[in-house]
Amino acid sequence: MLPERATETTAAGRIVWDRFVRLFHWLLVASVAGALLTGFFGGYATYLLHIGFGCVVAALIVLRVIWGFTGTTHARFRDFVETPWAIARYAGRLLRGGAPTHIGHNPLGGLMIIGLLSVLVAMVGTGVAALGGTAKDGPLASATSYATGAAIAGVHRLLAFSLLAMIALHVTGVLLESWRTRENLVRSMITGRKWKRPERAAGSAPETTRAATTVARPTLAAAISFGLAALTIPAVVAASRWPVLGVPVAPLDAVLVKECGSCHSVHHPSLAPASTWRSVMAGLANHFGETATLSSDVERRITQLLAENAAESWDTAAANLLRRPNPSEPLRITATEGWIGIHRGVPAAVFASKSVAGKVNCGNCHGDAEAGIFSRRAINIPMEKFP
Repeated sequence: MLPERATETTAAGRIVWDRFVRLFHWLLVASVAGALLTGFFGGYATYLLHIGFGCVVAALIVLRVIWGFTGTTHARFRDFVETPWAIARYAGRLLRGGAPTHIGHNPLGGLMIIGLLSVLVAMVGTGVAALGGTAKDGPLASATSYATGAAIAGVHRLLAFSLLAMIALHVTGVLLESWRTRENLVRSMITGRKWKRPERAAGSAPETTRAATTVARPTLAAAISFGLAALTIPAVVAASRWPVLGVPVAPLDAVLVKECGSCHSVHHPSLAPASTWRSVMAGLANHFGETATLSSDVERRITQLLAENAAESWDTAAANLLRRPNPSEPLRITATEGWIGIHRGVPAAVFASKSVAGKVNCGNCHGDAEAGIFSRRAINIPMEKFP
């Protein structure tokens, strides 16, 4: 069914917001809320949900931009995007109590719409870059270092707080404008209609609109949307499969897996700096209270393998966060500030359980431990009843 024509008047009121605008608005509200909740309060369990909400937000923004040039009268950008001078003039009249009412968005409302869309675009972009650098995931993983991704993640968080402030300002503006014009704007975004008012708000100028009635072009909008999807989705999928920056693809050496894995889960070399590995291998006679001596050839080979693939040669989050030893216990990976910070929310009972069997058995919770990635999406804590 085609969207309603803007400004069409019926017995139930004037149709202002077409179906797409209304659907877009409430889907965006739900998606942004989900992204903020999973971003601020979610852990590894909501990692994929957060990414999913971000993808929905990105798709909605693209569709809204297309509709801003092909939609109904008040959906089009030309209806509510004003010059800075016009916005300032309207704000001044609003403060003096003589601002006109508008059928669609008033100049300040239009400014807020553009501001919100701009911040959301920036959040999507920084989110993808942060994901590529810190999690080594997504289409930018092949081009973003951990340091860059971590810095961009900080910008992403700042944008999230800015978005919260803008949402609060937007809601306040909607409530105040509803009171000023005696028009329930929240209801209007649900029904799409604004009712005729026999009287204007006290002191306000006549109701105005900038554009004549415009017929939507949904077929053109759909064609543009499908065309962009056909170009973008395959490109994103292909880019996500490119070699990841700072993550060698060679598997762990069979000798290392055999000798170290005979006692515990194999620690990936990227989990400690070369100096730590050399010290560990030099003390095999008293390896954390156990005797783990090897033949000289095997010991030399494993030492070389560990040193050549140590944290300095990897750019994953684990390598960056664990490469600084704890001066008090320099040989324990689990004593580093990075390891403690990463696992701060994990109950002690999890490590004491039979299925995990201690802090040193990384592979029991991290499905990609032997690959050295330690992605959030690969975390799978064994299901047991923990107190």
